[in-house]
Amino acid sequence: MTYLIQMGLDPNESFKIMEDVRKGKVAKGKCKVWDQYESDMREHHVPDWYIDSCKKIKYMFPKAHAAAYVMMSWRIAYCKIFYPLAYYASYFSIMGNAFDYEIMGQGIEKLRFAMQEYRKKGDKVTAHEQEQYRDMKIAEEMYARGIEMLPIDLYKSKASVFTIEDRKLRPCFTSIQGLGETAGKQIEEAAKQGPFLSIDDFKSRAKAGSATVELFEKMGILKGVPESNQFSIFDM
Repeated sequence: MTYLIQMGLDPNESFKIMEDVRKGKVAKGKCKVWDQYESDMREHHVPDWYIDSCKKIKYMFPKAHAAAYVMMSWRIAYCKIFYPLAYYASYFSIMGNAFDYEIMGQGIEKLRFAMQEYRKKGDKVTAHEQEQYRDMKIAEEMYARGIEMLPIDLYKSKASVFTIEDRKLRPCFTSIQGLGETAGKQIEEAAKQGPFLSIDDFKSRAKAGSATVELFEKMGILKGVPESNQFSIFDM
């Protein structure tokens, strides 16, 4: 495009020629206005070898995209080095689809044990486990840099975003395997209304099923929340 503009062609036409050439439309004979483009290029003394090359190119990656990707990589690397908390919070919130709180959110020892078990499987690991292992390596790196994870909290955790508290990360509800974003949002919104009076109240307000309650109880997230709204004299 830049070369054609330098040769005197209209900038808008130069852009269109570039797009049709790099996408392979000219080489495939799908550019309906190529004859006009070729005539305009010859009028502006564009060499024959250049025009012939345009007819042969099947695909060219735009260098502006490559430059943008490199710039983005530099920005990400800068944040990773100088703003590690923000980096890991963002990574796990946006890219950590396979993050498993039970494996990765409870310390480096438990994490490394799980990683060793995955390595033992060798070629037998599933596609999901491979994706999970990628997130495990990021979590291991985070722990190695001295960053800790707080436990999931019924009132402080967000639906699907990791948050920063006291220079530590607070995992979100969806970091629990099997808990979807809709369920996470329902729990977050219900928690905003005030403390849960009981597990029955939690199930009602958060629209949580028995499987979610069982999972939360297993992980200690519902610790301190009574089973029922009914009070006993022994609770006094």
